[in-house]
Amino acid sequence: MPYEIILAGTSWGGLQALSALVGGLPADFAVPIVLVQHRHRESNSLLSSLLQDRTPLPVCEVEDKLPIEPRNIYVAPADYHLLVERGHFALSLDEPVRFSRPSIDVTFSSAADSYGPSVVGAVLTGANADGALGLRRIADRGGLALVQDPTTAESSAMPTAAMRSVPTARVLPLSELVKFIAALPTQSTLPTVSGA
Repeated sequence: MPYEIILAGTSWGGLQALSALVGGLPADFAVPIVLVQHRHRESNSLLSSLLQDRTPLPVCEVEDKLPIEPRNIYVAPADYHLLVERGHFALSLDEPVRFSRPSIDVTFSSAADSYGPSVVGAVLTGANADGALGLRRIADRGGLALVQDPTTAESSAMPTAAMRSVPTARVLPLSELVKFIAALPTQSTLPTVSGA
């Protein structure tokens, strides 16, 4: 199954996990990556800058109606829910979900509804249960559910909740999860079949 979009959600301990993720991707990694990190609503774009230092792929904070392009890493902005629609993003000021805006559940669920079986969701380290319901939606729509092994997470609550919600999720230590994502088949890496 070729994948068109990859999402990762995290909170407590997320900077280290996201740095490892983006730092482990090859420079020619084609599939767009969407990162949702819980942070203070008045946070600036420092997260994008810190992650940009770890990868040659472009990293940007999402703006409303921004097109989703290959070979890009997108960071959910502080104090907005990030919705993934087919081909572009939308931002929402709806109420926080599980005390969070951006909410991982909101982003994952919208991506599952838009991309179905061609979406990958990964729940990483974090101190609450956000992401568990969204990962369930990804799995229910035929997408790939990944979870960081809670024993390797700085905070195990979020991956543990995700494992309970999606017992069939692939659970890997962070270093192995990064390698797994880097090796996933994507739309642009599939061989083309020419007509006779």
